[in-house]
Amino acid sequence: MLVEKSVIDFLEELASRAPVPGGGSVAALSASLASGLTEMVANLTVGRKGYENTEVEMKQIILESSVYRKKFLNNIDKDADAFSLVMKAFKMPKNTPEEKAGRREAIQNAMKNATLVPLEVAKDTLKLMGFISEVVEKGNKNALSDGAVASMMARTAVLSALYNVKINLQSIKDENFVKEISQHAKEIELSAIEYEKKILLKVDL
Repeated sequence: MLVEKSVIDFLEELASRAPVPGGGSVAALSASLASGLTEMVANLTVGRKGYENTEVEMKQIILESSVYRKKFLNNIDKDADAFSLVMKAFKMPKNTPEEKAGRREAIQNAMKNATLVPLEVAKDTLKLMGFISEVVEKGNKNALSDGAVASMMARTAVLSALYNVKINLQSIKDENFVKEISQHAKEIELSAIEYEKKILLKVDL
């Protein structure tokens, strides 16, 4: 599993000619880093003098961000596995009309799955940005820069995941699927960009 590799080994494999991990896994990793930083700021707020009124909220953010962090880590491998299924489908035999039809269907199904995985990362990261906004506004001011980095990592994760969505949509023949996912992706993209701007306006450094 990719998530069990050391940072050095992960980067070596990322830099190699191997098709996975790729941009989708990196998007999920970026989202997990944003989650970790969000937890960090909240943890540095709990129990600190002057932040007593935010303690309950920060503890909840720690809990919620932890769930997202673990989910995003799982998505690193989930994205790689989804792309591997696409590659497997392309290697299916195509010697007869039946084999060709089966191969086309397998490719299309695999491409749809490979599209939905990064879309899920993007949607969940957008939700995480709500917690980031709270820790930036109400969290420990000594960790304000960490909250800002969390915001930027989250926006990067969303846009990176959506680029993977967009490139996969180019190979999908189901027009209704493409239209629906494209519209959803556009809405998430605009929301993430606007969210980051609002969060960073709170960062007075």
